[in-house]
Parts: sequence; C-alpha cells; structure tokens
Amino acid sequence: MNKLIFRKFSLDIVNFFLIASFNITFIVWIIQAVNFLDLVSDDGHSLNVYFYYVSLTLPKIFSKTIVFVFFISIFYVINKYNNTNELIVFWNNGIKKIEFINFILKFSLLFLVLQLILNLFVVPKSQSLGRNFIKESNIDFLPNLISEKKFINVVKNLTIFVEKYHKDGKLEKIYINEKIDPYKSKIIVSESGRIIRINKKYFLRLFNGGITNINKGSTYTLKFSETDYDLSEFSTKTVTDSKIQELDSMTMFMCIKNIFLTKKLNKDEIIKKPENETCHLRTVKSIGEELYKRFILPFYTLIISLVGASLVIEPKSRYLTKFHKLNIFLIGIGIIILSQLSLKFFLDSINLAYLILLMPFILILFFYFFLLLFTKFRLNFL
Repeated sequence: MNKLIFRKFSLDIVNFFLIASFNITFIVWIIQAVNFLDLVSDDGHSLNVYFYYVSLTLPKIFSKTIVFVFFISIFYVINKYNNTNELIVFWNNGIKKIEFINFILKFSLLFLVLQLILNLFVVPKSQSLGRNFIKESNIDFLPNLISEKKFINVVKNLTIFVEKYHKDGKLEKIYINEKIDPYKSKIIVSESGRIIRINKKYFLRLFNGGITNINKGSTYTLKFSETDYDLSEFSTKTVTDSKIQELDSMTMFMCIKNIFLTKKLNKDEIIKKPENETCHLRTVKSIGEELYKRFILPFYTLIISLVGASLVIEPKSRYLTKFHKLNIFLIGIGIIILSQLSLKFFLDSINLAYLILLMPFILILFFYFFLLLFTKFRLNFL
C-alpha cells in the first residue's frame, strides 16, 4: 500500500515537472530563436542551418531550468496534497514524516543524475555540434541578402556592392573589396555578373571588369572579360571558435586539477598547454567556473528538495500556515539564487573556493538534520 501511495506521489511530481519544464523551456527557446535570426538576416545562413542550430540549444535551456522547476514541482504537489488532506493518507498508513522526507530526498537523486548527465555530456556535445555545423555550413542564403545600392558584408574580409539587381538574377555595376591581410587587399569592379552555384558552392560570374591588387601601397590592375569569383573561400562572420561551454568536461578537469592540489591559485592565470587545444590559452577562472557549473551546481537539487519537503512540518497556529508556506517558498528561491551567486565568488581565493565547493553538501546536511530534529521530537515551526 505504501508503495502505491509513494508511486502516485512521485508520478504527480513528474507530471507537473514535465509540463512546467516543457512550457518554460519552450518559451525561453522561442525567445532565443528570435535572437538567433541574425544567422540568416546578417550572416547569410540558410533556414535549414538556422533551425538545426537553434534546436541544439534545447538541452542547454532545459538543463538551466531543472533546479527551479523541480523545486516548484515539489512545492506545488505537497501544497496541493496538504490542501486536499491527501497527506493524511500517508500518516494514516503509518508513514512517518521523516520517511516521507527521505523518499523525497531519494527521489531527487534521479533529477540530480539527469542534470549531471546533461551538464557533463549532453549540453557540451550539443553545443559543439551546433558550432561545428555553423563552421562547416555554406553561406546558402547569400543570394537573397544581396540587394541594390547596399554594401553587403555578411562574410569576413569581404564587402560587396551592387548597383542593380534584376529579378532574373543579373547584377549590374558590381564592386567587391576583399581584404587578404592587414597589408594586402583586392578590389574588383565589373560591369555585370550573375550568382551561380557549382557543386553546392556559390560563385560570382563577372563580365567586363578589372582586378586591382594592393600590396603595401603598390598596386597593379588586371582586366578581364569573364571570370568566376569563388565565394565559398570566405567564412561566415558568426563566431566559429569553440566556447568554454562546448569543451569536454574531463579534459578541462585535468587542466586545472594541479591548482587545487598545490593550493596555488591565480584565477587570471592563462593556461599554456599547446598539446591540449581544450585548455591552451584559456584562463583558470573560465575553466574553473565552467566545471563548477557542471559538477557542483546540480547538487543544489538535493537542497531545494529538502526545503520543499519541509512543508510537511506544520506551524503551531493554522493562522500562520500561509506565512509558513511563503517562508519556505522564499527560502527555496533564495537557495537557487545563492547557488548562482556563489559562482561569482568562486576562485577568488583557494580557501573560499574550497568553502564554496563544500557549501551544497554542508547545506544538505544542515537541512536534513534540521528536519530530522523537528520530526523526531515533533516540534513545530513558530
């Protein structure tokens, strides 16, 4: 009987969590998807590239909402059970309040494992896939971005100007400025031209013009009647270098483990390991904070589960019930905020780093023994 009761309770939490997390994740994803529209409008990528890239941001968004949504789920379900007197079923079947709290703590381990899997493996992999896809994709939307009498610079080191753009695809009075390096550049002027596609690559086929090469102040010009200008050689203006959140977790850990072992900490120190592209030329601070977010922050899930479970401990006066619920809700939100603030002070000093690393485990023990004390001796809040 007790198993059936706990099964229904856990299913209610899971159902509410799935609905709430889907809605919140979807709303945040829509907002971010709008922000990424410049991949098409400014950077010249196709809609297929855009939708694939933004879809890979879903695991990251979901992972960031787990702690908050899980706390809301526990708080809502326990509060609902309390209002409908369903908690009495637990007590009438001989289930003690500490057993109820223990179940919630064990149940929260599933969400802890889920968040660790997302943070350590799924999110970095999905972010890396998205970055690589952008890096390898052609600028398929370029023809639609070219318009009359506008300077187009959707790719690095390349500016294109077109006087007229006819509906049949013909271009008139074309100006191209290609910057090869700080001292060398190339200017192409053409009477007419057309954008063509050969083997999934875009070319500008130019007619009747000239190419002026500039090298450290000296210039020379070549005339042509027809030439093809390869646009595929240029990369998108979108940042294609790997970001810290895309890097492998274990490799990053190996990069800074010696810092904590030797107790020598300089958060602004630049790691120089040419043999390791993951860490080379990155700061201790950036790698340390990213590892803290992946490894340690998920453990706050256990803390907020205990905070939510404290709803089963009732105040002495029923008039203070609403105040009691509000306090618990604010404490839970405060713990979530504290977890994010701790990131700001992490690595300020080696001793503070150790304290912040241990903080979630200290809070878990504190809240658990606090609840154990109140349930064992049947104490009341207030």
